[in-house]
Amino acid sequence: MEIAIDLDARSWKRFASAEARRIMTTFNIQAGGGLEALERALSLRLYAVINTQRTEWSDDRRRLRFFMDVCRVQEARRRKGLADFPCKSVGVIEFETFAATIDPRIRTACLQCPPDAASGQYCGWEFTIA
Repeated sequence: MEIAIDLDARSWKRFASAEARRIMTTFNIQAGGGLEALERALSLRLYAVINTQRTEWSDDRRRLRFFMDVCRVQEARRRKGLADFPCKSVGVIEFETFAATIDPRIRTACLQCPPDAASGQYCGWEFTIA
């Protein structure tokens, strides 16, 4: 499992950056566009087509939270009677890389992600501007 997670993390670091750049080019999202640009880019990821996700803003619009309410990978594992894939370490790399490609000032914090216990969603991430 450790080797699989390491290989997964390396792949996601490359893919997240490439996906962010392609989204920015295709949809004319300017680099350095802050949290608004990140929210738009998150909605255009491949994830948005296959998973149920949502974003929430803090009242002062200084924090953007992203939640994966339904994850097809984890749902498939559960249907097969398998434990959730412990994707937190990979997710940290993936979401940090994606957000930093959109705007290097963005900081990423994991709110929860397997193997953390789920509370209504599979994973949650918080983004702020440094």
